[in-house]
Amino acid sequence: MADIIQLLPDHVANQIAAGEVVQRPASVVKELLENAIDAQATTIKLLIKDAGKTLVQVIDNGVGMSVTDARLSFERHATSKIRNAEDLFQLHTKGFRGEALASIAAIAHVELKSKQEADDVGTEIVIEGSEVKSQEVVVTPKGTSIAVKNLFFNIPARRNFLKSNPVELRHVIDEFHRVALAHPNITFVMYHNGSEVFNLPESNYRQRIVNIFGNKTNEKLVPVTEETEVLKVSGFVGKPEFAKKTRGEQFFFVNNRFIKSAYLNHAINSAFDGLLKDGTHASYFLNLEVDPQSIDINIHPTKTEIKFDDEQTLYAILRASVKHSLGQFSIAPVLDFERDSNLDTPYNYKDREAAFPKVEVDATFNPFQEEKVSGKANRTAYKKEPSSSWESLYVGLESKGTHSQQVFSEVQFESEEQTGDIFEDVKQAETSHSTYQIHNKYIVSNIKSGIMLIDQHRAHQRVLYEDLLKHITIKESVSQQLLFPVELFFSNEEVVILQSIQEDLEHTGFVFSNFGKDSIEITGVPINVPASEVSVVLEQLIVDIQNEIPDSHFSAADMLAKSMAKSLAIKTGQSLTAIEQEHLVNSLFGCKEPNVSPTNKPTFITLTVDELDRKFI
Repeated sequence: MADIIQLLPDHVANQIAAGEVVQRPASVVKELLENAIDAQATTIKLLIKDAGKTLVQVIDNGVGMSVTDARLSFERHATSKIRNAEDLFQLHTKGFRGEALASIAAIAHVELKSKQEADDVGTEIVIEGSEVKSQEVVVTPKGTSIAVKNLFFNIPARRNFLKSNPVELRHVIDEFHRVALAHPNITFVMYHNGSEVFNLPESNYRQRIVNIFGNKTNEKLVPVTEETEVLKVSGFVGKPEFAKKTRGEQFFFVNNRFIKSAYLNHAINSAFDGLLKDGTHASYFLNLEVDPQSIDINIHPTKTEIKFDDEQTLYAILRASVKHSLGQFSIAPVLDFERDSNLDTPYNYKDREAAFPKVEVDATFNPFQEEKVSGKANRTAYKKEPSSSWESLYVGLESKGTHSQQVFSEVQFESEEQTGDIFEDVKQAETSHSTYQIHNKYIVSNIKSGIMLIDQHRAHQRVLYEDLLKHITIKESVSQQLLFPVELFFSNEEVVILQSIQEDLEHTGFVFSNFGKDSIEITGVPINVPASEVSVVLEQLIVDIQNEIPDSHFSAADMLAKSMAKSLAIKTGQSLTAIEQEHLVNSLFGCKEPNVSPTNKPTFITLTVDELDRKFI
């Protein structure tokens, strides 16, 4: 039998390796930014076009590369970071596998320009699909510039798996945030399609967080600091009242490298136990410093997962550190049975002596003595009525009594008759009810064939969804003007999302007076949206859009209507009157598709009499 095993060509092997390292443009951004950091750059610029599909370019002012290094950097497993296997457990740099540039060059058009400070000229290398097209001498500033164009140009199937530009841009921004937060001592600038998105100057860690997520973030942060022989913790956690429904603002950095760890995330959640509302997640930006020999970074191609030697100890230290900070800054409630704050002495009275109250008594005062007025003849201060006048109080008492008896008998007769009417009305009202509420969650309604159970939350979602969609489609809405404008604060990314759907929001009834860099001002809201619920509605909308960015085949108006209907619908546990129940049932069956909610879940089920009879067999 002929031999069937053969070695793969280099270009095929590189494309297979690229499948592990490069899943989307954000993967290229991560690898190139980390290479720039390893090159000791102090200023890094990221240029993006079409969410990275057309261009991803990183320009740094690092040490640069020689002619030989520039050429070798695109070879597989070529790296300056390690020499032997033991070096894998003493890593202080980002890239160490030597796969990133080789993988990227296998699936894109790459242009590299690099120059060292001591050299007069630099090197330019052009590669297309692992094939070197040219290598020339070029005049370029100190540092390195790498431009990755037309990602997946030679693998159309992989390109088809990419999402829409807003989705891919969000992933690029996420990677940019992770690298920028880990290195506040480096200046980062990001451009997308020629517009500046971020300009982050060199700063401390707290200021870097504020520059990325908005000025309002500063008041939400609680510092966390702890140093032990095993672990050094520094950073910030968010106050419980500012917890969000998404996990977007949760960052762990181990030795300045972003990681994901469900185990350590559970430690943070347990520290916030009892302080967060259901369905919300605390924000945290924590730097963990451990001995490089106690962790293994090389267990995942993207290096976002790390294996720790002693996870249980790290869990306990991290949980205690966060809990201590929350208590130290009076965020967590504390019970102290030995002290009553009501008995504390005010500062103004701390050094004063106790003063006994003085009681003055007029010994000559006689309440029965007649008072002398201005030296004239004695006059009584309280004048008594003449004794003869008491008889006038009883004049006509008999006639009044007779009349009151007649009135009383009439009232008694009328009240009996009225009382009977009241109970008859109640009885009629009870028998006329066609709906009942069970556990403040389901509405039961009688039908000819049996009974119908309606989920009140889903049913109301369907009613609101069709109503909102109609207003957005026909662009006619009724807005309720606010007496005072409402100012809401969001991160830069969230403000951009709201701006992208501003027109659709205005068709539902929102009126925006100003869009700032990290805030918006609202002067009008839809009729059915209370002013106090505006922030909740918009936050839920942002969450839904971040999780399901509309593609070209998906309607943004549909997403907006679904999200607002979910936020405004009657919640499970809300009690409804009989009139409200009947109105909801009638409104549901006035919809075009009453059978399902906007998320295609059933709004009601029916039980026939035969099905009920079989339950008793």
